[in-house]
Amino acid sequence: MNHALCLWGADLVLLLHWAVVGFIVGGGLAVWVGHGRGWRWVHGWTFRLTHLVTVLLVIAQAWLGQSCPLTQLESWLREQAGQFGYETTFLEHWTHRFLYYEAPSWVFGCAYSLFGVWVLWTWWRFPPRRPTVRTGATSERRTGPAAQ
Repeated sequence: MNHALCLWGADLVLLLHWAVVGFIVGGGLAVWVGHGRGWRWVHGWTFRLTHLVTVLLVIAQAWLGQSCPLTQLESWLREQAGQFGYETTFLEHWTHRFLYYEAPSWVFGCAYSLFGVWVLWTWWRFPPRRPTVRTGATSERRTGPAAQ
């Protein structure tokens, strides 16, 4: 297998992992900020459900003692590239410092669970809009504050 391609793939997976973390943390914050600023998309059903499911998956993985599939894939790609020890690229080094911390697994389970409670409370405090079903030309458009 091409070592450079595996290393590039591992860095790409690392960036994807960073993006998922950003979505989880930023998505929750966006609901609060966006609600106050009138951003309609933060109440969208698809966005909110995707966010909730992602958070719940992370919580389940933490309590079941499973490592993230993205971490497993990145690790495998790095092994295929012949990397051993702590030889990393600049991007990898700093992203790892941001994403990975040394602590017992129960600490992460508790932290993720508390975040999950906050996400569920956000669902209650700022409920998502369910998608509306249009029935063709006879459907009415909602306008005004109730439509938001």
